[in-house]
Amino acid sequence: MTDLAASDPLPKPKRDLAPVLLPIALALVMIPLVGSPSTWLTLTAASLAMGMIIFIMASGLTLVFGLMDVLNFGHGAFIAVGAYVATLVFAPFAASVQADSLWINLAVLAPAALLSMAVSGALGLVVERVLILPVYGQHLKQILMTTGGLIVAEQTLYALWGPQIIPMPLPSSLRGSFIFGDVAIAKYRVLATLIGLAVFVAIQLVLNRTKLGLLIRAGVENREMVEALGYRIRRLFLGVFMTGSALAGLGGVMWALYREQVHASMSDELTVLIFVVVIIGGLGSIGGCFIGAILVAMVANYGGFLVPKLALVSNILLMVAILMWRPRGLYAVTSR
Repeated sequence: MTDLAASDPLPKPKRDLAPVLLPIALALVMIPLVGSPSTWLTLTAASLAMGMIIFIMASGLTLVFGLMDVLNFGHGAFIAVGAYVATLVFAPFAASVQADSLWINLAVLAPAALLSMAVSGALGLVVERVLILPVYGQHLKQILMTTGGLIVAEQTLYALWGPQIIPMPLPSSLRGSFIFGDVAIAKYRVLATLIGLAVFVAIQLVLNRTKLGLLIRAGVENREMVEALGYRIRRLFLGVFMTGSALAGLGGVMWALYREQVHASMSDELTVLIFVVVIIGGLGSIGGCFIGAILVAMVANYGGFLVPKLALVSNILLMVAILMWRPRGLYAVTSR
């Protein structure tokens, strides 16, 4: 055998396209089962929108675990806090929310989302400094500390807002649907899909195309080397945790608008959902999380339409099926 020349390009790793093709295959299989093409298109569009919202919520969790090796079982608290903060913005501007103007509606919705992200990110700063910092590298203690933090956050929300469900109606311009023949696609679902895609592209670009992303990934592999170059990995990791918390807050706003309600126990419900997505995708994999969120949403929508009684356990059945095929998730991350 001859050695490779210095000028020869390094061999590129093979691309694993099987997980990418899985949602497409599932959608195609559902066509004859659903029967009506218009119904199938409506369910598929609803699945994409729901999947994008779930991805936004779950991306923060998988980002924190993939880059920091932190199991944050209190991630749902950031989602609930983001949703409640949005209600504080919506309440005094109810007339603007119900105005029949897209720009007026967005003038309220955008600040609500940004404020929710800011508050959730600031809460993430406190949680990382107080709960996570003392237990880095200790997964069992991380689970105990963050679960306790989730309980405290949930009870605090109960104390501040009470147990009642707070309505959070969609802005007037986002109500209704776009009609294409017999196909109806809700306007808000189109917006949710676009925002989810934008978040996915932004995360991928930052991690793979910027110096900041390079430093973070290098810090994961060899922290001492990066610190020797003069970079403070602790600050970088703090920024990652705050970013993950802010994404959870954004997801909380979008989920609240999707369900048109907010309640304190939503953190418990969504924590289970996003952990299912992260496990399906592969712990720490952003691409796997993206595909996993779409699959979970597709199974929920198609399953709810075809077999309503199985809708409650569809996520667990999907996770079992995926793990039987790939025990480490769709895209296994090295050392996870």
